[in-house]
Amino acid sequence: MEISKRRDSDGIHLTVTGELSIYSVHDLKQELLGALQEAPEVEVHLGGVTELDTAGLQVLYLAKREAVAHGGTLRLVEHSDATREVLDLLHLSPYFGDPVLIPGVAEEAAR
Repeated sequence: MEISKRRDSDGIHLTVTGELSIYSVHDLKQELLGALQEAPEVEVHLGGVTELDTAGLQVLYLAKREAVAHGGTLRLVEHSDATREVLDLLHLSPYFGDPVLIPGVAEEAAR
C-alpha cells in the first residue's frame, strides 16, 4: 500500500493505492489520525485500492468516528471496485455518508 498526502485550502487529501489490508493498515491509521489532527477536513481517495479487508475497513471506520467526535469531516471519494464491494456487502455506505459513484454510469448519466 502507498499513501500520498497533499494539503490545500480545502484540507488534506490522502490518496491510497494498493491493498488496504491487515498487512498495511498500521501506516494508514497513523496517516489518517495525523491528518485529522492537522486539518478539520480530510478527503481519502480510494480509486487505487485493490483490496479492502475488515482490518482496512476498521481503520476507515475509526477515522470517520474520530473526525465526527472532534467536529471534523472525513470524506471517502473515488471508490474503487474493491471498496464499493465491501461497503455494499456490509451496508456501510450510509455510515460514511459519501456518494459512491460507479464509473461509467455516472459519466453516461451526465450526457
